[in-house]
Amino acid sequence: MTYCLGIRTHEGLVLASDSRTNAGIDQINVCCKMHSFVVPGERVFSVLSSGSLSLTQSIVTRIRQEFEQGRGLAGVTTFYDAARCVGRHIREISEIDRAAMERDNIAFAVSFLVGGQIGDEPPQLYMIYAQGNPLRCTRSAPFLQIGETKYGRPILDRGIRYDDTSLEQAVKYAIISLDSTMRSNVAVGPPIDMLVYRNDELAIRTYRRFQPDDEGLFGIRSQWEQGLRSVISTLPDIDFGSPGSDLENGSTCLLARPR
Repeated sequence: MTYCLGIRTHEGLVLASDSRTNAGIDQINVCCKMHSFVVPGERVFSVLSSGSLSLTQSIVTRIRQEFEQGRGLAGVTTFYDAARCVGRHIREISEIDRAAMERDNIAFAVSFLVGGQIGDEPPQLYMIYAQGNPLRCTRSAPFLQIGETKYGRPILDRGIRYDDTSLEQAVKYAIISLDSTMRSNVAVGPPIDMLVYRNDELAIRTYRRFQPDDEGLFGIRSQWEQGLRSVISTLPDIDFGSPGSDLENGSTCLLARPR
């Protein structure tokens, strides 16, 4: 299982991914799911992957081979074209492997996030589906997720705002989102790879890998849990009143066995 997320704010991008891969309960490994492609001063891409490791490795390998030859991501002129480029590689691997996989009842399941910037274009963030079609991150929906998304989404829904969230705040939201997911699903785990991209840098200058015992990660996790408990204790108690009126009005589905 995987959890990757991307956040877009008025200041730039925050991209983060876990590193745990598993094949059954007894084959658990660490594998980086964040891959960067940079032409300094011209273009920056970070590609995050989710799904079957054999498939995502094949797709990223083809993307990298093209890039090193000056083609693909190295040559596109818009970020939409970059997203389409990743989608093309997904479809090409699908043409090679899907039929054989489906004969053995194995789904062709992959998805990608692509974030970065080309030249004078604003930074962009896209999600690429298994069919190769892209979805763009927008101001009104300023984050995207792939993999095990449900546990880490509530904090992002409540907190991330394109115009109001700083990159420093987005980093904290990302860490809490990943930590919440790791707490609820053991198939998602550290190390956590995190990249922070500021508008118009056209280079990777802020990257960190958080190990399980990282003091910064532990500090945010502890303060978040303590703060949550503190806030809960200050909320007003719910007044349930007398249940008699609700029972008389038939506004409850409570069933009582007759004596």
